[in-house]
Amino acid sequence: MTLTELRYIVAVAQERHFGRAAQRCFVSQPTLSIAIKKLEEELSVSLFDRSSSEIITTEAGERIIAQARKVLEEAEIIKHLASEEQNELEGAFKLGLIFTVAPYLLPKLIVSLRETAPKMPLMLDENYTQALTEALKRGDLDAIIVAEPFHEPGIISMPLYDEPFFVIVPKRHPFEELDAVDTQELSEEQVLLLTEGNCMRDQVLDSCSELASRQKIMGLTNTLQGSSINTIRHMVASGLGISVLPATALTENDHMLFSIIPFKGKAPERRIVLAYRRNFIRPKALSTIRNAILQSQLAGVTFLKD
Repeated sequence: MTLTELRYIVAVAQERHFGRAAQRCFVSQPTLSIAIKKLEEELSVSLFDRSSSEIITTEAGERIIAQARKVLEEAEIIKHLASEEQNELEGAFKLGLIFTVAPYLLPKLIVSLRETAPKMPLMLDENYTQALTEALKRGDLDAIIVAEPFHEPGIISMPLYDEPFFVIVPKRHPFEELDAVDTQELSEEQVLLLTEGNCMRDQVLDSCSELASRQKIMGLTNTLQGSSINTIRHMVASGLGISVLPATALTENDHMLFSIIPFKGKAPERRIVLAYRRNFIRPKALSTIRNAILQSQLAGVTFLKD
């Protein structure tokens, strides 16, 4: 049994296809297939069900591949210990971000990292929280930036900032006459939300209980959906409805498109965190990224430095 064979079976388990797994491992498909067959013969167990067009991991294979991932991660730690003097800020850093954070944070983060870690380019993945979490657990990502609530075994999260939400309405909407809007008033309007599966949609509904209750009663009758924040911004500007957006998604020139109104009292907000595996071997890289975010001067947020 070799580390190379373990890398092969992990790749097949993820890709569910021998050809794609071979490409990922930079070897020919016959080379990969022969190595996996040899490992199966050594272990006297079938790791994959090859009877269908999509490769499926067997029950025994699931347990073995889960352990293989741990072994490969421990092997990376050994490499790190062997080169302890190596600069942690050299080499690509694989960072994942949720869709509703990436467009607003990345420009400022990258500018800052050019100064503090010029030899640490970012390999980026924008995705939903669930997909990013799975990639983090597999070791495909070094860290992810997501919104709370976020609790995963073996994963540590560091708070970055709290971000309030604001109401946006089309020009000449009656809410323009108000100094602030409460959640009851919001629930009586046609509200544009992100599509299901996006954590920000859930955060808005959790913060606005009246809106959530009305949605349950009326389904989508009183709520329209958009695939991205940018799509929602333009639908609101066109007069289709109103919406709730985080502070970082609002710019100085937005008043030309729509009106921005605060909530009454304490505004609903979300907390953004940096999450990573408990045994991640580049702590200095993590702290450098976190410090760069805390110094990014994102408008409207409260940075959490402790």
